[in-house]
Amino acid sequence: MLSLHQLRVFLAVYEQGSLTAAAEELGYAQPSISEQVRGLERGLGVQLFRRVGRGVVPTTVADTLRPYAERTLAAAEEARKAVQSVKQFETGTIRFGMFGSARLYGGAGLVSDVLDRYPGVRVELIGQNSADVQDDLRRGRLEAAILSVANLTGEGMTITPVARDELVYISADPSHLATPVTPHRLSLASLVMPDTTWRAVDSTRVTLRGLLHETGRNPPTRIEVEDVEMAVELVGTGYADSVLPRGAAEQLLPRLAPNAGTVSLRPRTYDTYAIVHRADATLSEAARLMIELATARIQAVAEPITRR
Repeated sequence: MLSLHQLRVFLAVYEQGSLTAAAEELGYAQPSISEQVRGLERGLGVQLFRRVGRGVVPTTVADTLRPYAERTLAAAEEARKAVQSVKQFETGTIRFGMFGSARLYGGAGLVSDVLDRYPGVRVELIGQNSADVQDDLRRGRLEAAILSVANLTGEGMTITPVARDELVYISADPSHLATPVTPHRLSLASLVMPDTTWRAVDSTRVTLRGLLHETGRNPPTRIEVEDVEMAVELVGTGYADSVLPRGAAEQLLPRLAPNAGTVSLRPRTYDTYAIVHRADATLSEAARLMIELATARIQAVAEPITRR
């Protein structure tokens, strides 16, 4: 039976034209090299080399065997690399970018999905805002992310929409929820909005500014806060209303503002979420896994977008 070691010795002798030189290249004693060649010849029932002076000359059979030996060793090396890659993946760190409120679409569940498959990995979910995460993607700090597309620039990026979520008006005042909220009504509202640090690039505010363009006003904020949970709590107190993606509202209102409700905007308005990575990137196994699991999680909460 052929062995990889025999094929490796055969190629060294073939290329060096000498048992001694092959032994030096491989770091073995010459008798060991000679025994491996004889064993290969016995196994194949052929003569591979003829002795000429102090060297050896390959036979026609050796010429025939050479490309097969090279391909076999190359395939074995690829197999080794593949196994090592999986081993490193299973014990390494997985980093994936997400927009700030992505935790409300199953962030903890996403981590659980990963650890259920690969208990030995370390997981990092990175990002407070889609714009910052996109910068990490451009700089190569992250391979891939799931982001809101409202404020993304597509240059150098592959953007694959996977879901959309309706933006809804939330209020503790039933009269504010009687009919869909038009741009004119929204322009007169008193709002509490999260993500104040990123107010210029926050996807919800970018979308609302587009909606209010014809009114000549920006989304009117009475209260600015950082986290969405505090914004919802303040809606529950009745001090202000807000606009959030429906998925976030449905997660938070029962717990933080059970007296509040939601109503659609008119026209209905959506935030779209997409898988984003550099256009020239060759994604690792870890990145492909996170894309698969993150897509499944967000599509379970928001409306899936099917690729055509």
